[in-house]
Amino acid sequence: MFDFSIDAADPQALYADLLSAADALTAGEPDGVANMANLAALIWQSVPELNWAGFYRLIEGELVLGPFCGKPACIRIALGQGVCGTAAESAQTQRVDDVQAFPGHISCDAASRSELVVPIRREGRVIAVLDLDSPRPARFTKADQAGFEQLAGLIADRI
Repeated sequence: MFDFSIDAADPQALYADLLSAADALTAGEPDGVANMANLAALIWQSVPELNWAGFYRLIEGELVLGPFCGKPACIRIALGQGVCGTAAESAQTQRVDDVQAFPGHISCDAASRSELVVPIRREGRVIAVLDLDSPRPARFTKADQAGFEQLAGLIADRI
């Protein structure tokens, strides 16, 4: 059993602790689905004010739901559609303060108000996205974005 002490009160400490825990959980484990499942649970338990945390995998030109924590979600998302599809197609992180103002937003949970989607790249191409939703508008900061982009870099070869 893993028991990590993660300080969510300080963003720098949060992401240092989260990266350390993610590394410990995934190092040496070759199964990408198992690693995504543990990472989704770690994020869900460690990061405050989330109502969804998980992965979409890029398979044959579309995003397919992967391991997550939260309410049931859309199973397939076309590239360029919604926040996740936009992040995958552009290979750029999408930090959205108000999802209701995002053109083409796909609502899997009506309670979601803000979203952060980070593309995960391996060998220069997007292989998945990490999707985080919050019921609080403007929940995600530049520090959150930077922290989760670091996490995406760490796990790219492990999922």
